[in-house]
Amino acid sequence: MVTAIILINAERESINELAQKLSKIKGISEVYSISGRFDLAAIIRVSDNEKLADLVTKQMLKMEGIIKTETMIAFRSYSRHDLERMFTIGFKEE
Repeated sequence: MVTAIILINAERESINELAQKLSKIKGISEVYSISGRFDLAAIIRVSDNEKLADLVTKQMLKMEGIIKTETMIAFRSYSRHDLERMFTIGFKEE
């Protein structure tokens, strides 16, 4: 699995609508409104780099309201949560 964090600069008037549209794209697991140099952060989890490339270059960059993106690919996950288990039916947080 490939995990990436996409930092997004968006047109101010379209941030909320853009976040909603992004969250509906298959492969984008979460979208956050953030402070700082960027407006949104999208967390992407896909099976391989080809799917990541398609998602970013064929879907996201064609969306109205996106001005600029910066993509960061995660090498390792350091989490208290078992992500595989979280995405299965019947997940219960301990």
